[in-house]
Amino acid sequence: MPATRKGLIVLVFVLAVWAALLAADKDKKSKSQPTTPAQMQMDDEKRIIHALNRFTFGIRPGEVERVRTMGLDKWFDQQLHPEKIDDAALESRLAPLRTLRMSTRELVENFPPPQVLRMVQNGRMSIPSDPGKRAIYQSRLAALDQKQEKKEEAATTAAKADNPDMKMDGADDANASLTPEQRAERQKRQEARMYADLQADRLLAMPPDDRYKSILKMSPLERLDLARQYRGPKALQLVDGMKPEQQETIEAIVNPQMVVGGELSEAKLLRAIYSDRQLDEVMTDFWFNHFNIFINKGPDRYMITAYERDVIRPHALGKFKDLLVATAKSPAMLFYLDNWESVGPHSEQAIYGGKRPQARRGPFGMRFPAPPPKQNKNRPSGLNENYAREIMELHTLGVDGGYTQKDVTELAKVLTGWSIDQPQRGGGFKFNERAHEPGTKFVLGHKIKNHGEDEGMEMLDVLAHHPSTAKFISRKLAMRFVSDNPPQALVDRMAETFLKKDGDIREVLRTMFHSPEFWAADSYRAKVKTPLEFVASAARASGVDVQNAFSLVQFMNRMGMPLYGMQPPTGYSMKADAWVNSSALLNRMNFALALGTGRLPGTTLDPQVLVAGSTPEDAESALTSLEKTILAGDVSPQTHSVLEKQLNDPQVTQRKLDDAKRTPNYGAIAGLIMGSPEFQRR
Repeated sequence: MPATRKGLIVLVFVLAVWAALLAADKDKKSKSQPTTPAQMQMDDEKRIIHALNRFTFGIRPGEVERVRTMGLDKWFDQQLHPEKIDDAALESRLAPLRTLRMSTRELVENFPPPQVLRMVQNGRMSIPSDPGKRAIYQSRLAALDQKQEKKEEAATTAAKADNPDMKMDGADDANASLTPEQRAERQKRQEARMYADLQADRLLAMPPDDRYKSILKMSPLERLDLARQYRGPKALQLVDGMKPEQQETIEAIVNPQMVVGGELSEAKLLRAIYSDRQLDEVMTDFWFNHFNIFINKGPDRYMITAYERDVIRPHALGKFKDLLVATAKSPAMLFYLDNWESVGPHSEQAIYGGKRPQARRGPFGMRFPAPPPKQNKNRPSGLNENYAREIMELHTLGVDGGYTQKDVTELAKVLTGWSIDQPQRGGGFKFNERAHEPGTKFVLGHKIKNHGEDEGMEMLDVLAHHPSTAKFISRKLAMRFVSDNPPQALVDRMAETFLKKDGDIREVLRTMFHSPEFWAADSYRAKVKTPLEFVASAARASGVDVQNAFSLVQFMNRMGMPLYGMQPPTGYSMKADAWVNSSALLNRMNFALALGTGRLPGTTLDPQVLVAGSTPEDAESALTSLEKTILAGDVSPQTHSVLEKQLNDPQVTQRKLDDAKRTPNYGAIAGLIMGSPEFQRR
């Protein structure tokens, strides 16, 4: 397709989608009256489609029929108990991603971050003996040395530019200012670069196992130069055919942290697309966003794997208090919101600093008491209120939950001492008694007596069972599953269940599922998909086989929703106005067309899956068939008209004007449908 023609199709659709979405939002906002049972107009077929759109990441081909056969109520009850659902197919896809099963400490040891490498440089750690790990450490240490050399050379160059007297005859010689050691190192790098150039073609011709062994035998500098040659998509050539552990080693030689974050992001998309435990995946994503962690804050990039696996996922459909306690004690949360550094102003650590003074002994064994404590003037009290504020505002009570600044400060004192054991090396939760603020505290009208770590547990129990928490959590759940502005009657009913059932999330969702508001006609396709929901639903609707999710992750970045990449603790918005804009919709259309036409690297699309094995011979018949498959026939006349106008395009017909009739490009038509206003909604 010529670029101008392709651009015209995309532009027409983006404008049409944008206008339709904005018009629909305006219409929804104008209908502000409460929902009544009389508005329950969904027929049985729409109820199935509606439930699948809300409780999964999108409808797969044939799924409506499967749920109809099983029964909607039975399907929902099954989704509430994911432990009863066999998810072996997904697990086989996740098996190569070894980092998903590692502890934080193992991740740090296998894929060393800069702080670990500095420990090796300083002699505080030794390089592992395993050949693969050793290659990673040696290569990354060499990269650090090169980085430091460049800084020193840049500083020398800048100094000479500022001081003419430092310039020497022959200053144009780049080696003139180098020490003999630096010249020798530069010569080594040049030789390594030449060697890498000569070796590249020979390496690619080798069997995968031999190629891996040859790379490990290279010097650290040779490996770095090889990695520079094979960046981006070319890097796949180096690891093609290798075992998962071998691939990870080669990738870690280039960037260890990208291996950890890349596999985590890839797994999230694979789960959303392929898991049969769809409600569990939806709720895991919901709670991660609720208890948000930012992946690019130092050690958190290594802590998030365990945070999602061991903290969020096991409690996604359980009791809210258990989830709250698990997040509060998570090293990832403690680091992200700085509570691990919070020190009580009257604690031993604040007063004495490093060590508490000991009693002295005088002549003849006489004991003298320790000197009176003196405030450590060089060390601030260190009370950090970040987590105390966010746990009330964002995690439990809500911004209007009835707490004051005094409550924030007192809760921060309660939580002093909740810390991390060796955070730079992947340690777990620890309670640091010396950092804990002594004395009685008063939070939300509760008197908290001085009893160390248990003070925090007492307050978490208060917060988890507070009426404001029940309303705040219920409203947020209703926003995710019902509408951007859920009916207050529904929120109240869900909050009542929350309080009666001890914060049981399953029961709160069950109350919502059986409410008339959930099934009201104006709830049907009323929610705009987030980029994650759009990408996952497009992959599910098309039946695409994803061998490598990297290209999907890249599109998520372009759509403004990098996975685990929301820096503020608010998490990503669930409301339409955050995602409905021309730039975001343009990227969605480009993704849908790339997916449908087989131009998305790492994916394979079988066109026959799209048309359920039939072979419509003309574009019009294919359009009708695909509208039914992807949108269950819910297409407005305006959208259908815009789609019809594109059917004569050569990319859709797959023929030139003078060609004989050929089967239309089902994928291209599907891509256009997945860019429609109807598909943007769930």
